[in-house]
Amino acid sequence: MNASAPLDHLQAFRNGVYHCFDHRSDALFNLFDAITVAGLVPSFAHLSLQGPFERGHGSLYAALTKGTLDAERVRVLVGTTLNADHPLVFAIDTSTWVRNDAETSPQRGYFYHPSRHSAGKPVVAGWSYSWVAQLGPVSSSWTAPLDVRRVAPGRTAHELADEQVQHVVNVLPAGGASPLFVFDGGYDPVRLSKLKDADRVSVLVRVRRNRRFFFDATTRPGPQGGRPRIHGAKFLCADQTTWPAPHLEHLETTEQYGTVHVRAWTGLHVKTTQDTRPGSRHFKPTYSGTVLLLEVAKLPRETRQPQAFWLWWRGPGVPDLAMLWRAYTRRFDLEHTFRFCKQTLNWETPRLRHPEQADRWTLLVLLAFTQLRLAQPVVTDTRLPWQRPQERGRLTPSRVRQGFVQLLVPLGSPACAPKPSGRSPGRPKGKGSGRAPRFPALKKSA
Repeated sequence: MNASAPLDHLQAFRNGVYHCFDHRSDALFNLFDAITVAGLVPSFAHLSLQGPFERGHGSLYAALTKGTLDAERVRVLVGTTLNADHPLVFAIDTSTWVRNDAETSPQRGYFYHPSRHSAGKPVVAGWSYSWVAQLGPVSSSWTAPLDVRRVAPGRTAHELADEQVQHVVNVLPAGGASPLFVFDGGYDPVRLSKLKDADRVSVLVRVRRNRRFFFDATTRPGPQGGRPRIHGAKFLCADQTTWPAPHLEHLETTEQYGTVHVRAWTGLHVKTTQDTRPGSRHFKPTYSGTVLLLEVAKLPRETRQPQAFWLWWRGPGVPDLAMLWRAYTRRFDLEHTFRFCKQTLNWETPRLRHPEQADRWTLLVLLAFTQLRLAQPVVTDTRLPWQRPQERGRLTPSRVRQGFVQLLVPLGSPACAPKPSGRSPGRPKGKGSGRAPRFPALKKSA
């Protein structure tokens, strides 16, 4: 591979970003570079002090309030940065931008938060965003976010997940392998089975330990007739006596988790009451899948005892247990992306009032993280004196951000330089030149 190919790819990405901006494009692009190199700042105005931002702090605010960008074009551009060498495993999860005190901000909602509480409950007010990111072949602090959308009032995270799955399917080349989408326990397996591309993708979601499933009915009505059975024998995750012999089983030993034991039971479905068809005589649809029980001997950090995980899989073909349990453990890499966007790229730093401004800022953060990911193969490690040296291809997002400022000179900027303020250069001083006085002198009476 040519050594200049990653740099050319990064240059083409920057040019594509500039063409995604419409109004205030130069200020938006300078803000895009400032986000990439600034690091954590105490306030939004401090981004105007960064070297890539060549304008005053007034243009910083105008870029978010009056600037416009093409969101669909941004998604298409970020979709072209898909890692072709990585497996087609994607994680979808939501992260909340906390806005408890912004009582005048519209379209806020109440969402779950793992660490912040309101009235003694883990619920906060703010804007929730659904992210979809490609996961790497091994656990790492890097992911490849491809899309982010806000959960607007009247919509659910499942609806946005459906749109993001369609977006990823359209980005992938036709005729390839079936992609796998991994979800956490906040998603319902029945709703995920109703995705528009459910027959073309695989879904892996975590379920509760007390979840109840049913085997598909195998008996038919007797000679006297009657309604055919829909549900077969019960399968209770909390009751081991209801578990038959597993249909599939996988056992291996790893360095991080010790002995890994995965058992799977196929032909299981959830009893659902969701039926949008009118009338009560219709059979409620059932969606059969595979229930997996994941058990490990230890955790990478032995801070607590390992617990069993219950997973539900649905997709074409036969499930690969060795790949599925690794895919779920790599889902936690998306949490590292959330933390980096919030603590380093200042995702929650601006105190914006309108959700449209928050959407514009979130897309800028997505572009900044993508720029750092594309710069990883070419950036030079500029480590601090107490940091250990690392190879170029294994730099963390924080180390890439430290060295990215050295790439700005060879890359250049497609944004136009700001116009000079004040009196034009070379304009002579004299009567009628310059700004009119604010308080003109009163004429003396004759």
